[in-house]
Amino acid sequence: MARQKKSRKVGKIGVSKTSSNVRKPTEKRVKKHLGKPAGSRNSESLTVQQAPVKVNKDPRHGSKKPVSLVAETKEQHSAEKKVKYFSPTQELAAIEQDDRLATLLDKIDLGKKITKEDQQFVDKTLARHKILCDMLGLKGEAEKPSAEPEQQADLYSQFEAIDINDFKD
Repeated sequence: MARQKKSRKVGKIGVSKTSSNVRKPTEKRVKKHLGKPAGSRNSESLTVQQAPVKVNKDPRHGSKKPVSLVAETKEQHSAEKKVKYFSPTQELAAIEQDDRLATLLDKIDLGKKITKEDQQFVDKTLARHKILCDMLGLKGEAEKPSAEPEQQADLYSQFEAIDINDFKD
């Protein structure tokens, strides 16, 4: 007998498929659910807790320093930098050592123009300087007598007129 090769086809060749031979899908039986469904631990905690969950913010993100939304002007800076002095002598020394005032006075002496704000600063500072000098009893350079050479000549003549024997015991 001759050998037959295996084939993948099942059944006879040429068999017609009719509606009576085709299997209809039957409805599956509804299973009873025993126990809780899978993953119930995660879903149950969400349904029970309806309060909002606090999200931990990253502490490295952003700065807590408040930022002003309005641009600061020069007047605001000068109000913040106001310094209180313990005595009028300290305030007078601070005014005399002020670099800004010195440069502005040099510009005025050279005849250069300065801004209105700078002129107000100079006027205010010089007025305060005059008040402090009056409080301390200091005389300005303009009030000093200009007779210094005569005084030096008088002092020299007094020195020469001194008799040393008067001071000996």
